[in-house]
Amino acid sequence: MTAHHFQPTILRAYDIRGIVGETLFAADARALGWHFPHFLNSQHRQPRIAVGRDGRLSSPELHAALIEGLQAAGAEVIDIGLGPTPMLYFADRFLECDGAIQVTGSHNPPDHNGFKMVAGHQSFYGEQILQLGRRAATSHGGGGSGSQTREAILEAYCNRLLEGLDLPEMSVVWDSGNGATGPVMEALASQLPGQHHLLFTEVDGRFPNHHPNPVDPETLGLLRAARAEQGAVCGIGFDGDGDRTGIIDEKGRLIAGDLLTAFLATEILARQPDQPVILDVKSSGLAMQIIEQSGGRPELWKTGHSHMKTRLADRAAPLAGEMSGHIFLADGWFGFDDGIYVGLRTLAAMKQLGMTIAQFADQLPEIMASPEYHIACSDEQKFSQMDAIARLVAETAKADEELLDIDGVRLTGPDGWFLLRASNTEPALVARAEGCTADQLASQLHRLQSILAEVGIDWQPGSR
Repeated sequence: MTAHHFQPTILRAYDIRGIVGETLFAADARALGWHFPHFLNSQHRQPRIAVGRDGRLSSPELHAALIEGLQAAGAEVIDIGLGPTPMLYFADRFLECDGAIQVTGSHNPPDHNGFKMVAGHQSFYGEQILQLGRRAATSHGGGGSGSQTREAILEAYCNRLLEGLDLPEMSVVWDSGNGATGPVMEALASQLPGQHHLLFTEVDGRFPNHHPNPVDPETLGLLRAARAEQGAVCGIGFDGDGDRTGIIDEKGRLIAGDLLTAFLATEILARQPDQPVILDVKSSGLAMQIIEQSGGRPELWKTGHSHMKTRLADRAAPLAGEMSGHIFLADGWFGFDDGIYVGLRTLAAMKQLGMTIAQFADQLPEIMASPEYHIACSDEQKFSQMDAIARLVAETAKADEELLDIDGVRLTGPDGWFLLRASNTEPALVARAEGCTADQLASQLHRLQSILAEVGIDWQPGSR
């Protein structure tokens, strides 16, 4: 195979992702397939690689080109077809594969697409992706005649989702958003106790009803309305590839990902006290407090599903969660992010704890916290800007403030905290802040604004 040069911006921290026809092409999928087997420590004569795809209009072409490249490299390809990314992760374990690749654009707009990869049952990310890009550019690769088989995995996946769960008789609305979770939810619904109402299970890569981002308030109107109409205990939504969860309670509130993690932790820690629970750096102090009061040891770590899964395994933690709705359960599950399983476990936790998610939210103190701000900054500039910001924050931090710099900068003082970090999935800096009072939150936001101004970024806290 001749040398292949990936457009640099598509080789991201957690996956390969770009705009189809602009930065991402079928040739990229073919090159990925050709070079990926080199990175696998295969116990088989041919490396066994599971491949799946989401429902985007461009996914069939990229899926076919990926398989073509894998076969040319001598791999044994097991094609599981259309389904959510967690079903691909499950297939990787269930079929005892050496690696797995999902064609997916996750929650990005319809003209985006990409690839999430697994090697040795662990995320393939960061420096590994950059190494693959360098290898492709120097025209190295395997060679041989591979094979392809189809494997229907949906029934086994659904059976495993339900294994060991004691679910309540409840009314629940599930929103697949025309994403890849639709067929799984249709297969599951009849097996669940209670009344289950399904929205938008027809897979449609145009996403005609709403953008599939389950933690964006602007996309949740239809789920809120359906929950209210059905009188359901909660509404549960997924992103386009099903690895993220958003939950609306019976008062119409979106339960933030860190607080949903804390709710699940409360049930787990009642059975397994003194365990670490991992939260990403965007998470609230309140979530950490709930985990600590429940007998756990909250820890902050780098944002990003690959970082969190790796940390979960390294710390042998039962649970990890992000503000974005990526939640990772190793208690009764495999440690990867699975939106459907998180939804089911939330229902099971309600039964075990004897409280609904709304009752849990009702008992929490009001949080003086900002939303997650996404501040436009090009992919070419965002990391250098963050380097400058990190130096500035370190120079101006006060004696009674604690600086955490594992992922951007999070500065915590007696009156609250603020965070600035470079997004690994979009051309933006991400900011959040919390204060003990409204005035203290305003002070944190003003400080963020001043820091950004120092590096030449004009930002108003009211703009997301």
